[in-house]
Amino acid sequence: MAVHKRSVSISGHRTSYSVEDAFQIALQNLAASEGLSLAGLIARIDAEKPAGANLSSALRLYVLDAAIDGRLTGRAPQSGTAPRPR
Repeated sequence: MAVHKRSVSISGHRTSYSVEDAFQIALQNLAASEGLSLAGLIARIDAEKPAGANLSSALRLYVLDAAIDGRLTGRAPQSGTAPRPR
């Protein structure tokens, strides 16, 4: 599963984060379910993360917390690395 670097504008400045496609899709689904744009959700996560914490890590932890809490809907794409049935 490849990590992709992405950019977003938060409070008028561009910042980047790197997450796998499955995390990106989960963030998009969570933003939609919360009535926010993706940038709006990322801005909120950025504002709430501990000082000095890495944004990419904070995004992954947000998705993990959402999955544990049952707030995550939809399916992540298959990575294509799973063994094929015989």
